[in-house]
Amino acid sequence: MPRAALLSIHARVQAATPSSWEDPSLAQLWGPRYSTYVVPAIDRGLFSVGRLAGDPGRRATAEQIAEQLRGLLGSGRMTDREAGAALGFQSNRYRYAGPTGTVLIRWEGARAPVIWMVPAPAISDEDAELELARRYLHVFGPTTPGAFSEWAGISVRRGPIAFRALDRELLQVGTPIGPGWLLGSDEALMAAGTSVTSPPAPARLLPSGDAFFLLQGSQRELLVPDADRRARLWTSRVWPGAVLVGGDVAGTWRRANASLSIEPWRQLTEAEREAVEAEAASLPLPGLTSSIRVRWLD
Repeated sequence: MPRAALLSIHARVQAATPSSWEDPSLAQLWGPRYSTYVVPAIDRGLFSVGRLAGDPGRRATAEQIAEQLRGLLGSGRMTDREAGAALGFQSNRYRYAGPTGTVLIRWEGARAPVIWMVPAPAISDEDAELELARRYLHVFGPTTPGAFSEWAGISVRRGPIAFRALDRELLQVGTPIGPGWLLGSDEALMAAGTSVTSPPAPARLLPSGDAFFLLQGSQRELLVPDADRRARLWTSRVWPGAVLVGGDVAGTWRRANASLSIEPWRQLTEAEREAVEAEAASLPLPGLTSSIRVRWLD
């Protein structure tokens, strides 16, 4: 969601503002699993047509719906509800045109998303799928072909096909949950025990669904070994946010307007609490009428 995207940007980019997610270098679309994603505009094709490789049936359906939208919208814009009413369809139908890469959206997390048409990305389905797999491996590796298929919302057979095509670029490694694959170019970073080139921040508040913990199944054990803590982070309903302290998950958080509740998983030092509270105060949230207030649930 846009506000989650904003907080994910804030966790990684200095001087983020409430409108950073609307920067022209970014685009919003229905991406993997037809969820709402904010992605680099130049990568629009990866997160759209990259999910159509080897699936002519899905492409035909997506193109049919996109063509109906193009005939209605032309160069204009409309909410998905208005488009649905005009064409006599449920508005959710238009998500299925997302993989063509020709439908962009603006959704602020409330009301109906505004949709409009753009030219198709200048990349083949197969090339987009391979680059999408590389991006997935870089962020989530060590990982498996099946996990890639699940994350991308593609056929279970496409993940193995993509990994085989990338065979010369991949490195198979052992993990506590079994074998996984990395990009060979990431081996040095993994061996050093970090995926970044600078020390981790004292504290970060990652939103629900952030890529740092957007994991499924046994992969979650690699990030949070304790089963009880895993159940508190990956709940059966809307996930809370993750509290990072020194780069490690140290608790969860939720927010209601200007009130932010934090449930720590261990005894934090005074300096660590101060770092978390400073991070909370710095969140570039729009529309607040008062400063963020932190409530500790311990």
